Amino acid sequence: MSAASDCPLCRPEAHEATTTRVAGHAQLRVVRVLDAPGFPAYYRVIWNDHVAELTDLSSSDRARCLDAVCTVERVLRNGASPTKVNLASLGNVVPHLHWHVIARFDWDSHFPQPIWGTAQRPPDPARLAALNGALTRIDDAMAKALT
Repeated sequence: MSAASDCPLCRPEAHEATTTRVAGHAQLRVVRVLDAPGFPAYYRVIWNDHVAELTDLSSSDRARCLDAVCTVERVLRNGASPTKVNLASLGNVVPHLHWHVIARFDWDSHFPQPIWGTAQRPPDPARLAALNGALTRIDDAMAKALT
């Protein structure tokens, strides 16, 4: 695995307090983001080698990466029935190939704005609690689908 010493995504242990590992293998890993409390069904697909762009990968690796993103999306759709799934690959702050896969709901605090945008309403504690209660089942389904 190629790594950059100053890249936080090259050091998975740097994110242990803010993510939980759902699945992974030699090429990529999937984590659930824990430090976005209003958006509990927020996942990242992280390519393990330090590359900045999708086009840095071979066509077969690119297909594997995108297949993983699609698998995470599909499991979220089946397990959480979101209004929409947001996909983002920004990398402006951390130039290491990773995808944000976020289940969004018409009741969430920011919908239809992006989660990094302006809140539209207060969080709905009951719906968030119900979604949080489903995450172990969703994580397990995701791990199984990614193996």
